Amino acid sequence: MYSFEPNEEQQMLIDAVNRYAESDLRPMAEEAEEGGKFPEGLVEKGWEMGVLQASIPEAYGGFGDYSSVTGALAAEELAYGDLPGALAVLTPNLFVLPILLAGSEEQKEEFIPPVIEMEWKAYTAAMIEPIFNFDPTALKTTAIADGDDFIISGKKTYVPYAKDAEMMIVYANVDGVTQGFIVPAGAEGLSVGEEQNKLMSMHALPQYDVVLENVRVPAANRLEGDFEAVIAASRVALAALAIGVAKASLDYAIDYAKERDVFGVKVAQKQAIAFMMAEMAMEIEATRMLTWEAAWMLDNDKEDAHKSAYLAATGAIDMVMMVTDRGVQILGGHGYIREHPVERWMRNGRGFATFTGLAIV
Repeated sequence: MYSFEPNEEQQMLIDAVNRYAESDLRPMAEEAEEGGKFPEGLVEKGWEMGVLQASIPEAYGGFGDYSSVTGALAAEELAYGDLPGALAVLTPNLFVLPILLAGSEEQKEEFIPPVIEMEWKAYTAAMIEPIFNFDPTALKTTAIADGDDFIISGKKTYVPYAKDAEMMIVYANVDGVTQGFIVPAGAEGLSVGEEQNKLMSMHALPQYDVVLENVRVPAANRLEGDFEAVIAASRVALAALAIGVAKASLDYAIDYAKERDVFGVKVAQKQAIAFMMAEMAMEIEATRMLTWEAAWMLDNDKEDAHKSAYLAATGAIDMVMMVTDRGVQILGGHGYIREHPVERWMRNGRGFATFTGLAIV
């Protein structure tokens, strides 16, 4: 069975990411949310920690081996600081890891090193579509074979950094099967919306609509590997990020409840509040166990690993909404004002049901 104790390298990464999350992401989160952009250098500093590079073998420019468990640990810590900041730092993962998991040897050697070896750059992926009941395994965007090329048509939404992207992976339906295609910026027929998507939260993370009108890409740019491995890794990432957001809300609510007096009694001493916080902690821990197990199963090619990843993500969606909503409740009227971050975490938590494809570890 998997270990509950991080190894030495994992612990070093966790400590570094936690310091960045608490010292850099958290203090700037509200300003970034209100201003709609990150302070200069904030994302670059997170990139320099090497979270992605630690998952890439030396042959492709990294300095480690891919581990879903390690990625999940790092993602949780990043989201504990700020979810949009975490997604920004992890955006190049959306391009690199699918190639590592589902690309050919030639694609890995050609496309991964330029991303890993340089400063943070806008390499991204387009998966989510603007349709009701979006299903990543039944996409409306299509890719049709045409000689030595594929022609891609469709619409995508919530694509991080699409306007500045040098390349992106576009997911499309190929004869009923989802596969990714490496599409360079400026490809004929590829257009990016001028305006950022207006969401309930995550205003600092630039996200755009992308339209593909008969975009022609060579067949050599098709990721022919197992898409299930990619979507499972994405689900583990979302579950880990949800845990980070929920834990931030719980910790803040506990600290507030211990300090706040109501009619001469600390809020934390009220039985209803104490039970509420205990249930929040239980749900977080249960989801963390599901997520770690799914990540471990993916790393070890266990049967039903993809099912475990789905269960972890599905459970995390409900958990993070419950925990962040109760975080607001525990603060009472103060929970609903922007003086405290719990209302922002609740808005972030609400979005996890629509975030499939926005992160991968």
